[in-house]
Amino acid sequence: MSHGPHDPLHDALPGGEPDPVRLRDAVPDDAVRLARIWSAGWHDGHDGHVPAELSRHRTPQSFVDRAPGLVPHTRVAVLGGDVVGFATTIGDQVDQVYVDASARGTGVAAALLADAARVAAEAGHAHPWLAVVPGNARARRFYERQGWADEGPFDHRVEVAPGVSVDVPCRRYRLTAVDRSPAAAAAGVASDSGDA
Repeated sequence: MSHGPHDPLHDALPGGEPDPVRLRDAVPDDAVRLARIWSAGWHDGHDGHVPAELSRHRTPQSFVDRAPGLVPHTRVAVLGGDVVGFATTIGDQVDQVYVDASARGTGVAAALLADAARVAAEAGHAHPWLAVVPGNARARRFYERQGWADEGPFDHRVEVAPGVSVDVPCRRYRLTAVDRSPAAAAAGVASDSGDA
């Protein structure tokens, strides 16, 4: 079956094994791709679940404008040579986790989330947290399967323009257990930690 000229999810290594996901630090050249993944994923998970005021401000250009600011705090997933997802960790918060729709169900999201927890732990935060809108049931189930616990509701203040913020009803999820076993670290993910 043909998948077109380049389908990173179906490329294989010479031995017939699927191309492994590789995680690395984001670089400035990734910003445009991050913006595309972020915009599509944000609207997929948030439209209809957040205040209309926030959605009005989340134009494609808003993601392009904000993506360069993510780069210093972001790790990307690369599959078949293409960036297919990213996770942004700031202090004890996993601030963003997004995967291109073409890479969903491949383990990329789990690899990114585990890597974000590792980044937080290395910064002294053993139990990082993240915010998720209550209506994003797919994301909530995913986080729970990955060992994150729902700690309850809170209003997440989101800046939409200089000096203008919107309170977004969210659920706070916190990582309850971190698997640092060698098996977990080697579960199909190659990682460039950026320590070089």
